[in-house]
Amino acid sequence: MNEYQQMYPDITLYLRGDSGFATPDLFEQCETNGVSYAIRLKVNQNLYKLASHASDLLDELTSENKADYAVAYDEFFYQAASWDYPRRIVVKVEKPANQFTYQYVFIVTNMGLKPHEILGFYCNRGIMENFIKECKNGFDFSSTSSHDRIVNANRLQIHVLAYNLFNLFQRLVLPANMRKMQIDTIRLKLIKIASKVIRSARYITFKLCSSCPYQKEFYETFQNIRLMPMLA
Repeated sequence: MNEYQQMYPDITLYLRGDSGFATPDLFEQCETNGVSYAIRLKVNQNLYKLASHASDLLDELTSENKADYAVAYDEFFYQAASWDYPRRIVVKVEKPANQFTYQYVFIVTNMGLKPHEILGFYCNRGIMENFIKECKNGFDFSSTSSHDRIVNANRLQIHVLAYNLFNLFQRLVLPANMRKMQIDTIRLKLIKIASKVIRSARYITFKLCSSCPYQKEFYETFQNIRLMPMLA
């Protein structure tokens, strides 16, 4: 944490993690260094009892409809045996569609957001898993087949460069409806398509099939590239 505080003194640091990170030492480190955190707790009988208000609320919400999805939130203070003092806990109790059992998520936090906002912040950690998955599958980050560690490190740096270039391409020139697509989808829709290249004295023209389903997005991408300012 000291390294990040020195490098980014004006930025508020946030930490979110699963129950494997739910240790009092980490909580105290965050609280001492001004880091906002939201960390999942392993469920136990004490937490279930403290979440009874949220369970009762969900019972009321589903009293006349046991089929559809429903969710309830609550918060309370809780002190585990290994903690020196109570901490704020937010809980989400949800009933999946077409199920009768409830599912519980308990988050310990020092943030002042509303319970549903805390849960939203925590659940966004799954987005990072998607980024990692795209790096491995779309840019071959896991390609470390050489016996030489330096070769593997340099190869990874090239893949990282490709990933960053794609991110710039995605943010700066892709049509709005394609900016959240992953690289495999972009390759399929914009790169792996048939076209005829016609060269003249002054121009190179790409002619797509008239039935190409993504020709609008293809030409919009080219137009966005043409409109980008030239670097000095």
